[in-house]
Amino acid sequence: MNHLIAPSILSADFANIQRDVEMINKSEADWFHVDIMDGMFVPNISFGFPVIKAIKKHATKPLDVHLMIEDPDRYLQTFKDAGADILTVHLEACTHLHRTVQAIKALGMKAGVAINPHTSVNLLIDIISDIDLVCVMSVNPGFGGQKFIENTYHKISDLREIIRAKKSSALIEIDGGVDMNNYKKLVETGANVLVAGNTVFSSADPNKTISDLKKI
Repeated sequence: MNHLIAPSILSADFANIQRDVEMINKSEADWFHVDIMDGMFVPNISFGFPVIKAIKKHATKPLDVHLMIEDPDRYLQTFKDAGADILTVHLEACTHLHRTVQAIKALGMKAGVAINPHTSVNLLIDIISDIDLVCVMSVNPGFGGQKFIENTYHKISDLREIIRAKKSSALIEIDGGVDMNNYKKLVETGANVLVAGNTVFSSADPNKTISDLKKI
């Protein structure tokens, strides 16, 4: 499978959100990555349901919604109604992770589990066969534009072995600090999906940058 590119809409120009959504529609990008932050699980607040609905109204590609929030179970149905196609929760935020994953799937969405930089991939062994996506945070969650954490490569390799051993079809998504200097190595190490925020939206030609990120 060729790797997928998911531009992070958090880095878009919110004064021109429709323009940026339509740019992604026309680009070689595969998904929209939508970060939701509550100011509690992470020290930042992003946008809520009205903005997701506005993005969904214009988006022609799947919405990959990443919940960096406490107690995500409260809002699973609401995110489905707002337009999420893939819903990712943090392992660190879920007391009953298997139950949460099953609830996401029961609502007709693909289920992802995200892990913070300090969290071992071995904690995913018992859930890996039940999920569609693992989102490996390669920066500490909460803010864009952070420096990539090099240990991420080891985590990808270890996760790839777990996926093989468990005969899982889960995709490995890398979120944070993905740029033109590391994207090839990430894919070569085993990443399937690259989230790119600042790299895309701070580019002089975002469309070309997305195209370049698709090339190996």
